[in-house]
Amino acid sequence: ETEPLTSKKDVSDCSKGDDCKENGLLVRNPKSALRLVEDGNKVHPSQGDKGEAAQISNGYPGVQSSVPCNGEGEDAQGTAPAATTTTTTTTSTTCGAEAQQQLMELEDRETWSKKIDFLLSVIGYAVDLGNVWRFPYICYQNGGGAFLIPYTIMAIFGGIPLFYMELALGQYHRNGCISIWRKICPIFKGIGFAICIIDLYVASYYNTIMAWAFYYLISSFTAELPWTSCTNPWNTGNCTNYFSKDNVSWSLHSTSPAEEFYTRQVLQVHRSDGLDDLGGISWQLTLCLLLIFTIVYFSIWKGVKTSGKVVWVTATFPYIILFILLVRGATLPGAWRGVLYYLKPDWQKLLATEVWVDAAAQIFFSLGPGFGVLLAYASYNKFHNNCYQDALVTSTVNCLTSFVSGFVIFTVLGYMAEMRNEDVSEVAKDTGPSLLFITYAEAIANMPASTFFAIIFFLMLLTLGLDSTFAGLEGVITGVLDEFPHVWGKRRELFVLGLTIVCFLGSLATLTFGGAYVVKLFEEYATGPAVLTVVFLEAVAVSWFYGITQFCNDVKEMLGSAPGWYWRVCWVAISPLFLLFVTCSFLSNPPELRLFDYDYPYWTTVVGYCIGTSSIIFIPIYMVYRLVITPGTLKERILKSITPETATEIPFGDIRMNAV
Repeated sequence: ETEPLTSKKDVSDCSKGDDCKENGLLVRNPKSALRLVEDGNKVHPSQGDKGEAAQISNGYPGVQSSVPCNGEGEDAQGTAPAATTTTTTTTSTTCGAEAQQQLMELEDRETWSKKIDFLLSVIGYAVDLGNVWRFPYICYQNGGGAFLIPYTIMAIFGGIPLFYMELALGQYHRNGCISIWRKICPIFKGIGFAICIIDLYVASYYNTIMAWAFYYLISSFTAELPWTSCTNPWNTGNCTNYFSKDNVSWSLHSTSPAEEFYTRQVLQVHRSDGLDDLGGISWQLTLCLLLIFTIVYFSIWKGVKTSGKVVWVTATFPYIILFILLVRGATLPGAWRGVLYYLKPDWQKLLATEVWVDAAAQIFFSLGPGFGVLLAYASYNKFHNNCYQDALVTSTVNCLTSFVSGFVIFTVLGYMAEMRNEDVSEVAKDTGPSLLFITYAEAIANMPASTFFAIIFFLMLLTLGLDSTFAGLEGVITGVLDEFPHVWGKRRELFVLGLTIVCFLGSLATLTFGGAYVVKLFEEYATGPAVLTVVFLEAVAVSWFYGITQFCNDVKEMLGSAPGWYWRVCWVAISPLFLLFVTCSFLSNPPELRLFDYDYPYWTTVVGYCIGTSSIIFIPIYMVYRLVITPGTLKERILKSITPETATEIPFGDIRMNAV
């Protein structure tokens, strides 16, 4: 009843465009889908695959394991053919018209229209707002040019190997962050659920920062920027414009027009007493955020075919603006002072442990493994795409962007120091978003053609954030749609709409007058330790449970050559130790949060850890659940739970086969 898959008779007996109807064999139609043809010999799923008979593996239809209804057959497992091995595959039809109909309706997995769409999407995801404000600040804080040494070392031995690993996993198994674990190590499936929760937390505060940028963008369409003078309704008596032609004295309580516009007009933090009393919701920021989520929805609702086109603008536009701002900054008086402060090496800093911790954390969060995005994006690649080259190119572009952004920021800070007649260190006290929305905005306001530069700068911030949001939500969308294909497979637009509504509602707390305090809390606690824990367990599961040899064989099937010893050592030992080092450093020395003049009370640290734990708690919960529902003794349950339960299909000519 079965014939070798390599038999010529299977193909020769089929006319072009028709299915073979020989002994109920599964024969590939020249079209993209595979169909099952019955001859009356019905089958039912085997006991081990009940409920998964029509499961998609890598997005291609097929029956993973089945036996004839009379129970006399054996499980059919296709294997990757070797030159000296004859491979046979048993395929048969499913019991019931409903199951057969589901199989016939399943279509090929969507792929990127062009390779450049994928590269721009990954670059757009990795290069975000943090590259503009976080790297320059951390660099000058930790020894200037000397910081580049630990940064490069951590990138080579920690960040890039993890980046490459996720791209390879996603491309080979062609699944999102949840269902991929059935093919790697089922007991770690909780990692996928934890990733989705983390992504939702990020979406709840990250887009609010873009709403601030959008507010600035709208406010920039005036002849005189509103943060250049102290004559506005929101200004106080402490407002001091030291760029004015009048002689002004800067006192301890003086505030700049840019600072008051940011704190009193955009955020309105003066109307909140802190996290104890967040105050009302800012309707202006709510409208800005609503418009941002509308743009996000219509950019990703149809999948990577549409988002891959949008990133042609959102991923390339920031580089044009960065170049313009770099040229403008280099021509400002005092720019050299900022560059000198940025790159002047302090070699003694290299002896401090916190410098190496900051370097490891910066490269990790800059490249962004652990958010499910790289798995999702790579899963839409063609099987033999060179993901090794992609990993090196995109990670290098990301690191260089961070480095160049430092010149863009510090040339302007040098100009500010020259105008204030102060040291650069005094000007560069602002960190995080304040560096962009106060210091840089104030510098732009006092340049010639300030309106033009303000518009392009905040438009750049908006595009930097948008493609990172596209990516974060795509990680959740791909994960859920691959895990529940029969529920959401044909309803992507509806699911994306529901997801964006949930993210918008989850952002309401950050839109209050005290919303900036919430953003800071989420930024420090909701993602940091949780993502580090997720990627650490991911690296352990792949290298130690799935097996580094098996993983390298998977890469060899895609690229034609196996990763060398350097990559193996990094995946097995160095990268997990790298993650453990950063995680332990963070937990042993939690950050003391302070924003503007508000010191976070102690209980916020407890709340922060609870928020971070709320995502990774899914990992042990699913482990216990998996062991409970698996039959057998404890040893048998553990062995079954760490053994891949679903085969991954690999291409063999025009036919996809199950690799076991």
